Formats: sequence, structure tokens, C-alpha cells
Amino acid sequence: MLVLAILAAAIGCRREQAEPTKDDEKIVIGGAMSITGIQGPLDTPALEGVQVAIAEVNASGGINGKMLEFRNMDSKSDAATASEVAKQLIDQGVVAIITSSDYDFGGPAARAAQEAGIVGISPSASSPLFGSTMLGDKQFTLSMWNTTMGSVIAEKAYVKDGLKTAYVVTDDFIDYTKSLSRYFIESFEHYGGTVLLEDVFSQGKLDTAAIIAHYRALPEEPDFIYISSYMPDLGTLIKEIRTAGINTPIYGGDAYDDPALFELLGPEYGNDIYWDSHSFNSEEAVPGFDKYNEAYKKLHGRYVDAPFSMSGYDVVMVLAAAMKEVGTDGAKMAKYMEDNTFDLLTGHLDWSDAASGHEPNKAAAVMKLVNGEPVFIEWATPEYLPKP
Repeated sequence: MLVLAILAAAIGCRREQAEPTKDDEKIVIGGAMSITGIQGPLDTPALEGVQVAIAEVNASGGINGKMLEFRNMDSKSDAATASEVAKQLIDQGVVAIITSSDYDFGGPAARAAQEAGIVGISPSASSPLFGSTMLGDKQFTLSMWNTTMGSVIAEKAYVKDGLKTAYVVTDDFIDYTKSLSRYFIESFEHYGGTVLLEDVFSQGKLDTAAIIAHYRALPEEPDFIYISSYMPDLGTLIKEIRTAGINTPIYGGDAYDDPALFELLGPEYGNDIYWDSHSFNSEEAVPGFDKYNEAYKKLHGRYVDAPFSMSGYDVVMVLAAAMKEVGTDGAKMAKYMEDNTFDLLTGHLDWSDAASGHEPNKAAAVMKLVNGEPVFIEWATPEYLPKP
């Protein structure tokens, strides 16, 4: 396989001529990303990263002499709306669709892209359902799957931190939250850990008093708490646990990677919390971050706060590399993406073929919260990987 240094590529170099779009003077990428609703805090940073990448590609001469254009239509954190706006964008002649950063909210847009024969890609949907098996042979996610995310943090807890027992709280809101807990539990037990109890609640119906009561009724105090949920209930639950005087370490996944959570917890409650995610805002963790951060500030007037923006940037760079080499035909782009490896701000990535689900082979960034501020620990790949 050809290893591509995407961030250093001269995007404007001519290769095979891109196929015509409805507007032959430009290449249009569509976005069915959520600006409003519960998914907005994750999709909005990714969209801002997309905009940085589009500006960078065009400043380098575009794709084989054509400028890139990005058109996003708010999918409003709603599955039916995601499908509808994707179809509208396809009617406008887009050559690829960037979906929402979640299977439940982004999957319908990917299905519309597949039906139209074009590539669909999510910046950070991590459910294994977001892949070619469920969505079709031209559909991808830039994220590692929850199989990796759940196992990385289970390995950290049991192997690296020496924690043997867990109390698990699962939000049954969407497949992301359910499958993340499932793969965490499978991995933790594989490593030798014991789950004392799994509690389940539904986003918007959080009963923190009941969860705290269940915790205190456990036959023994667990070594840590694992919570798979989404903001805003994720933040509410963690803060209520801490205000109840429970200082047990808390572990989780990429939904923790939210500046709103850090602000809510602050220095008083924002300690001994660990999670894994897609990237981190530092040059030490991410070579090339400082350059990206300056480009982001130039376009948006402020420095990067949410690392999810780098996932949006990377999606465009992958699509741009494919279009530069093989044009805008969906099948050719998908094959190029399957056959190559990519060095990105969110790490080294390659995908399996469509028959194997387009499973992403990618490390996770591991972080902790110290006095309300995120601190990078390491990039990690797990010793054990559950089957999707």
C-alpha cells in the first residue's frame, strides 16, 4: 500500500482529470452535518475543520485545477432530516457527502449517498454499524470503531492503572452509547476485570439520585466508574456523582472530549476522569497541530477548542487525495480509500476492504482531566479487539 503524507501533499498537482459535475468549474462536497440539536456540539467543530481544509486545498490550487466548494445543510440531529438534506445535496451535484459524526444521526445520509453511487464519510461516527456492511461499499468513517475505543480504555483501567472492578452506567440513547459500553465490558472482562453492576438510563430521563443509590448499595466499592453517555446528561451525572462526595475515578469515551464538560466540572470536580478520543490540541501529541491551529484561527477568529474539528479537516484531506488521484467517480474514490493509508491529524489510518466492513485501523488518543483541563497521556492501540 502507498503511504500518503496527506498533510504535506501538494493538493493542486494535476493527476487524472476529475469527472464533470453539474458545475464543471468546481467540485462540490456536500455536508449533512448537524448544527442544531443534541449532535450540534460534536458536528459544529467538525464542520469548522472542514472549512479550514477547503480553504487550504483551494489556496494550493484546488483539485486538478478546480476549486472545492462545501455546502452544508443542517440535519438538525434528526435521522429523517439527514436523509432528506443528503438527497437535496445529491440533486445539486455533490460528489461526496460528509455526514454527521454518529451512526444514528449520520447513517441515513450515508444510505442516500450509497444509493446515489457516491462516497459518504463521517468525521467521527464510532459505532461499527457505520461501515460498508450496514451502509454500502462506498461508506466510511474516519473514526476508530467502538471496538477499539472500548478496549483501549478497558486496557488502561485494568492493565495500566491496576483497577479490577467497575460500576458501569450506560445511556441507551443511541447505538454509540450502547455499543461503547458493550465493547468496554467485553474487553474489561477479557483482561480479567469484574463488572459489579451495569445501570441503564435514557438521555433526557436521568435519575442521578437512583444511580448514586445503586452505587452506594453495591456489595463493595468499585475501583472505578465507567459511564457511556452524551452531553448534557453526561456532564450532569458526573457532576452529581462528585457533589455527592464520590471521588472514585471515572472512565469513558470520546463524548467526554467536550469543552462544555470541562467548563461544567471546573477545577473542583474535574479530576480523576479518563477517556479516549480522536486527537488532542497540542503539537506534542499531534505533529502539525500548531500549523492547523493558526489556519483555524485565521479562518474562524479563535484558536481550536474542540479536537473534533481535526476530524472534519482530515475527512476533506482524504477526499481530496482520492479525487486528485482518481477523479470524482464514487467507486474509484472508494477503492482508492480502501487501498491506501493516510497520515492525519487524527492519527495513522487505513481501512479494510468493503467485504470486511471498511473497519478502520486506527489508534485512540488517551486523556485525563486535571483541575478541569484535559491532559494528553498517549496514543494507544489495544492488545485485545472485540469482534464488531
